[in-house]
Amino acid sequence: MPTVPSDIDIARRATLQPIETIATQLDLSPDELIRYGPHIAKIEMKKVREVLEKPARGKLVLVSAITPTPAGEGKTTISVGLTQALHELGIRVSAALREPSLGPCMGVKGGATGGGFAQVLPMEAINLHFTGDIHAVTTAHNLVGAMIDQHIYYGNDLNLDLNAITWRRVMDMNDRSLRVIQVGLGSSKNGIPRETGFDITAASEIMAILCLASGYNDLKKRLSAIVIGYTPDGKAVRLGDLQVVGAVATLLKDALQPNLVQTIGGAPVFIHGGPFANIAQGANSILATRLALGLSDVVVTEAGFGFDLGGEKFFDLVSPMAGFYPGAVVLVATVRALKMHGGIPKDQLKTPDPAAVLAGRANLEKHIQNVRVFGVEPVVAINRFITDSDEEIQAIEHICRDLNAQAIPVTFWADGGRGGLSLGKAVMEVLSHPKEKRIRLYEPEWPIEKKIEKVAKTIYGADEVIFQPTAVESIRRLVGNNLDRLPICISKTQNSLSDNPKLMNRPTGFSLTVRDVLPSAGAGFLVVLTGELMRMPGLPQRPAAMEIDIDDDGNISGLF
Repeated sequence: MPTVPSDIDIARRATLQPIETIATQLDLSPDELIRYGPHIAKIEMKKVREVLEKPARGKLVLVSAITPTPAGEGKTTISVGLTQALHELGIRVSAALREPSLGPCMGVKGGATGGGFAQVLPMEAINLHFTGDIHAVTTAHNLVGAMIDQHIYYGNDLNLDLNAITWRRVMDMNDRSLRVIQVGLGSSKNGIPRETGFDITAASEIMAILCLASGYNDLKKRLSAIVIGYTPDGKAVRLGDLQVVGAVATLLKDALQPNLVQTIGGAPVFIHGGPFANIAQGANSILATRLALGLSDVVVTEAGFGFDLGGEKFFDLVSPMAGFYPGAVVLVATVRALKMHGGIPKDQLKTPDPAAVLAGRANLEKHIQNVRVFGVEPVVAINRFITDSDEEIQAIEHICRDLNAQAIPVTFWADGGRGGLSLGKAVMEVLSHPKEKRIRLYEPEWPIEKKIEKVAKTIYGADEVIFQPTAVESIRRLVGNNLDRLPICISKTQNSLSDNPKLMNRPTGFSLTVRDVLPSAGAGFLVVLTGELMRMPGLPQRPAAMEIDIDDDGNISGLF
């Protein structure tokens, strides 16, 4: 049996086009690019503003998925492959995707540039440091942390309650030992002792803001609104009160400019920003997507995790803020994911079992229903793996026929864009029949509890929502600071429709437990904490970092 090449091997053998050549597909001239080597560029903010001043020409396709499993679904591979398929069909297309975080890259997930012959290139640079945007967010975030402790050290004129400071530090790496730390220890010259901790940079509110800001002035406005803590009587203290907004925004000057790269098939891709979908909006920057919509006829974008997390947030948070709405949704499903939802252990997934696929149908069914809640008809992309039998693929097609949904098998990993031309044609057919109705699940003006219950019962299928005392107190404080009219961003496990990661398929009869509600006032939403989700992930027993190496010629191995 022939050896299957790795993603990095396939990427290294590919012939990349000069970034100027990729830019010409979108009528971008060389003097509108800021080059980061021969194959990466940022787009000058002047050009971004010029494009955004005109009506968008393009239509938007959102790629989402069923509930993720340890077997992997390949959502980014589908996003990249679909872009390549449309490119091969002669469509003026581009993709707008999130930037990989080093934490998952060195941890368990690996990179986030697709796979096989459906990759974004240069994959090594994108997965490791790229253009430094994440590092800029890290530095800007930690400047705020340093300024808070400096302010406390020199008298605390803002009367910050040391036990109610909500701003923590961040770093772009998984490190569970930094979740809770003590600072200011030692002599008095080291500052005032207090408990704080680290989150991963992708969970920073500044990352969310970077991806929602429409320009430098809007960036500063949003930064100024960040709640960094509270006074003893519960009054919110904002970042603007520290008089450091200008410096923070300056550190983000280059990071706000979208990045341009290419697929392995030579289609343009904007990669910009990387907020998580279970603590923030889970989508790439509004600037990059709006830029792509202004320069392309079709734009493929992606929402993090399953549709219950990233998809819902895209429709309820991103679209209303950005003013663009998906004209089509591609819902990724796999044989092995449905088999896991049907009760098959991971180590037995290679054994053909159509009955197990059918046993997992309830998860796919719920996600199809959820897409339709927002007035859009999904196209199910069956990401076919080499171990999938024809009977198993037919089982998914049978499920979708019962639900009156299109299901199209694709082989993007093995065949690139040619592996999904039928999917590309189906998506174009959906886009050719636009629906004017744009549904938002709730109104921001509703009480916080009502908004949470609407999402939990409609999208997750919960019977009820339980608010723990800490959440009740936080909601009271949010109301007192006039922050209760913001939309919500529910943070829960990605491994289940419920808040319990062990409940697979389509759980029923469960309660969603809200343990806290926190303001992301700069981003413009409230973060609803459920379950035991961590803002700082930990490394697994054998991290991906243990497989990565570099030789004396600078060639990297083990990256995927």
